[in-house]
Amino acid sequence: MLVFQLAIILLASKIAGDISAKLGQPSVLGKLLIGIVLGPTVLGVVTNTDILQELSQIGVILLMFIAGLETDTEEFKRTGKASAFVGVAGIIFPFACGYLVGIYLQLSTIESIFLGLLLSATSVSISVQTLKEMGKLKSREGTTILGAAVIDDVLVIIALAFVISFAGGDINLGEVVLKKIAFFAIAILFAWKVVPWVLNKFAPLRVSEAVISAGLIICFVYAYVAEYAGVAGIIGAYIAGVAISLTKHKHEVFEKVETISYSIFVPVFFTSIGVTAQFIGITQNIWLILGLSVVAILTKLIGSAIGARLAGFKWRSSLGVGAAMVSRGEVALIIAAMGLESQMLSSDMFAVIVVVVLITTIVTPMMMKAFLSNSSGSKQNA
Repeated sequence: MLVFQLAIILLASKIAGDISAKLGQPSVLGKLLIGIVLGPTVLGVVTNTDILQELSQIGVILLMFIAGLETDTEEFKRTGKASAFVGVAGIIFPFACGYLVGIYLQLSTIESIFLGLLLSATSVSISVQTLKEMGKLKSREGTTILGAAVIDDVLVIIALAFVISFAGGDINLGEVVLKKIAFFAIAILFAWKVVPWVLNKFAPLRVSEAVISAGLIICFVYAYVAEYAGVAGIIGAYIAGVAISLTKHKHEVFEKVETISYSIFVPVFFTSIGVTAQFIGITQNIWLILGLSVVAILTKLIGSAIGARLAGFKWRSSLGVGAAMVSRGEVALIIAAMGLESQMLSSDMFAVIVVVVLITTIVTPMMMKAFLSNSSGSKQNA
């Protein structure tokens, strides 16, 4: 059954992506929408199995790994300030508005704070694909977006740990912060010393695709350790890609990994987002879903755009950067699941959040296309 579902996913995602591109939209939009059509909501020909979710997880890890391989490290250094501005401003606005919405909905103070943090999350996996299609992944906007996503993830997870511990959860805040600091310190040290050594040791081996295997091993180990440290696995995969991009094996790893990823794993990831959508019983919460979706989109868009503007981007580029930060993706779903488990999110609100996350994910490519198609970058580059 799995192989048949994979055949359907690959066929449908490629066709839907092509149709989306012909209509002037990023192909990823078509891949997201076809997932809804294939899933239980419409046709029901593809089901959300554990194996499909595992393949999807590999897809998003490889997607961020490729983004790391394509990162211009010199541009990354130059955009550090911009990334910090975008990341921090993109947390403040959604958090404040999310908290106020929670108070308006008569949630408790701690539940309102949690809702604010949930809306502060971001996931740029969809944005990365859109930037690649638009040829802007290596641009100042693209590098700023990737850097801001790392900052956003770390700050939100640390704040979340504080909130859960304050609410009585079994979490040691000091340990959480220490694990994240240790992860980034070790990740940088390994990127400098260990990653090149591993690749050089694998290169002479008389087996097929030894260097590619070494690159994938590094990617998956980084992703696993990142998850263990409480940082999203996609951040670990991205750092692994950046580390390998500094070695002489960059192009060999990139070409082969891109082929592997886009042949099967990445299409499964995009399509599975739509497949996992559940629209049962949403009619009674339709206004809440629409209201939260508007808040989620506008606060992230405006907050991140203001951060980009303060960093020197022109308004159109700033809005493009803000649009790329709108998708909450798998990061918000993980946080929502934590909220459900810790009883800071009711089951009804969890169902609402899942739909809101899907909406933010679907609108992100369209917004990026609108703002970044003819953007001219920062004031300095104008």
